[in-house]
Amino acid sequence: MKIFLGILFVGLSFVAQAQHTISGTITDTNNQPLLGVEVFVEELHKGTSTDENGYFELNNLPNNTIKLTIVFLGYKTQIKTVELNIATTELTFILEESVFKMDEVIISTPFNKLQSENVMKVEKATIAQLQNKGMLTLSEGISSLPGVSTIATGTGIGKPVIRGLRGNRVLVYSQGLRLENQQFGDEHGLGVDASSIESLEVIKGPASLLYGSDALGGVLYFNPIKFAPINSFNISGGQTFYSNTAGSSTLFSAKQSYNKWKFLVNGSHNTHSDYKTANDERVTNTRFNETNFNTAIGYNSERISSIVRFLYNRSIIGIPEEIGVQSTSKEKMLPYQDLTTKMLSLNNTIFLNNSKISTVFGYTENLRNEFEEHDHDEHLEQDDHDNEAHVEEEDHESEEAALQLKLDTYSYDIKWHLPKFNSIETVIGVQGMHQKNKNFGEEILIPDATTNDVGVFVTAMYQISNSSFQGGFRFDTRNISTAYHEVLHEDEIHIFEAIDKTFDNISASIGYKTLLFNTVISRFNVASGFKAPNLAELTSNGVHHGSNRFELGNTKLKQEQNLQSDISFEYKTDHFELVANGFYNHINDYIFISPTGEVEDGNDVYSYTQENAKLYGGEFGLHLHPHPLDWLHLNSNFELVVGKQDNGDYLPLIPANKLTNTIRAEFNNTNTLQNGFASITLENTFKQTNISEFETKSNAYNLINVGVGGTVKFNKLYFDVNLNVNNVFNESYISHLSRLKSDGILNIGRNFITSIKFKF
Repeated sequence: MKIFLGILFVGLSFVAQAQHTISGTITDTNNQPLLGVEVFVEELHKGTSTDENGYFELNNLPNNTIKLTIVFLGYKTQIKTVELNIATTELTFILEESVFKMDEVIISTPFNKLQSENVMKVEKATIAQLQNKGMLTLSEGISSLPGVSTIATGTGIGKPVIRGLRGNRVLVYSQGLRLENQQFGDEHGLGVDASSIESLEVIKGPASLLYGSDALGGVLYFNPIKFAPINSFNISGGQTFYSNTAGSSTLFSAKQSYNKWKFLVNGSHNTHSDYKTANDERVTNTRFNETNFNTAIGYNSERISSIVRFLYNRSIIGIPEEIGVQSTSKEKMLPYQDLTTKMLSLNNTIFLNNSKISTVFGYTENLRNEFEEHDHDEHLEQDDHDNEAHVEEEDHESEEAALQLKLDTYSYDIKWHLPKFNSIETVIGVQGMHQKNKNFGEEILIPDATTNDVGVFVTAMYQISNSSFQGGFRFDTRNISTAYHEVLHEDEIHIFEAIDKTFDNISASIGYKTLLFNTVISRFNVASGFKAPNLAELTSNGVHHGSNRFELGNTKLKQEQNLQSDISFEYKTDHFELVANGFYNHINDYIFISPTGEVEDGNDVYSYTQENAKLYGGEFGLHLHPHPLDWLHLNSNFELVVGKQDNGDYLPLIPANKLTNTIRAEFNNTNTLQNGFASITLENTFKQTNISEFETKSNAYNLINVGVGGTVKFNKLYFDVNLNVNNVFNESYISHLSRLKSDGILNIGRNFITSIKFKF
């Protein structure tokens, strides 16, 4: 904490004497001024909007080159690079109408280009867009994006799957930090709530060049909520109700921004009872509740932009085992997990003469407690006295957590954006983390351990005419060392041998974007990535209650190394869009868990093994906006993925192929109703017959979801009102990625979701 404050104060001392201002007007093609156009400088986290005359002004800007983003619903997004070498710069923008969604700035890639300019294809969606689809949880909303699925246990536990890869192969970023919360486990949620997020981006494919180990399968990048426009105060709140789980979600937010300083605070509380299947049965102990709190302080001058963010997330999640007691109670019942994540981050951008340095320093604390009915077995360790001193006092009632894990992570990310040279943009950087895992319960799932990561990289982008090239190299090293443990369980001693392993790797990528036939945006990318074995894969030796199996690690595991090729084509006119994305991903030494046929402590034994593997498939979509029916949108997306071992066997937990068709009507009455919509979506999930040796086939099913909503305006007060019905016809189905599938438990039935939010 002292280090972060010291860096902050050093950063705040970079205040230059000169004032730099950008002002101007924004009109449409008929020279009519546009009111409410967002003018934003992403690297400064600073923005404003135009007045009734189309005028805007931003001051206190750096003596440097910045990127100004102009965004307005219904018009094409513009990014203008502005060199601020004089005190006042005046600009004029003319926006062209766009019937399709706005082109968006991509933050998860190093050069912050518009999606249409980006060499790497990235999926992006705002939280508002996902909520308009009626999502029950953030994980469910993410799975509506092409190429993204969720492996879930009930409704409260979900983890992202990108093109068939999951767990530690998919890196999650929040507040510019790696989200470190024992994410190798499938039996708990993301640890992030939608209330703290503005939008999300998905890199589908190896991103080890930019993010290091664990980005072999892709990256899920959460952009935090924005501050209010300068010299303004915003307040908002809302309530959402869910019929199926008798659940509710409450949120509140307040923002205040001045010329240099800005503040925000927001929070939410979600609570749900056991979900109900289409057979009118509640799945016992799928109840959960989640509390989220987020606050941030920002400062910017002519030389530096600094933001300190703090995130608190606590989830109490039931671990379902059967359909038993039928209840709408939201009170916790055994077994359950109590998960708390705290994240503190400091983001700085320091502007030099012709370049800039961006840094992120962070600390993450994750506490994972698992409560169950158990006998208090004797726990033999060399550091018992240390454990006794740390055992949590709060909320343990009459029982004590059998499993108690504390994960502390210190991370850093430093990038130098070099001066632009002959249309070449270059970034060099260093990233890393220091992580400690500690046990305090009577059971041990993974041992006490220390992990150290260091990675250095260089990446460059060259633009000429309608073409762009991007590539780079990276070197990483990861060291994992663990402690020796002996655990007595049911008269048997489980031994965790101490290990000390180092994994080194060189990653590389190269990509090319061009405009074929002056109409088709084409992207070609080849990238390598890697994933070091995690603690569970190396060292597990005990019952994993979240998955109801006895897991054995394998200390001889090698790191995974992959090579993926991607090809993407986008054809766009004013009224038609066609997209095709294909990929082929070969992974050496793919790590997966497989049954041994043995039984230990009354549970089937599973062990980790390796085999070369390949995954291939893609996403294909079209968007029709027929003229002159300007209010009508027809969307269709098909996604498929096949995963096989080199020996011919299929990989486990590969999502079934899916076709999604949506009819959406949009309407606006500028006086009272804005962003109105009505939609109907048909999801056709195909039969999954490409299964591993310990899986069973999954049947096809069809779901229909409908939604209607919009923004109602009263003076300066805005109300967002939504009504969604998911699984309208109460279809009985089991997802292939449901971890309750082996017990024959159905997924959630019909769900009415009603939401009202206010803001002014």
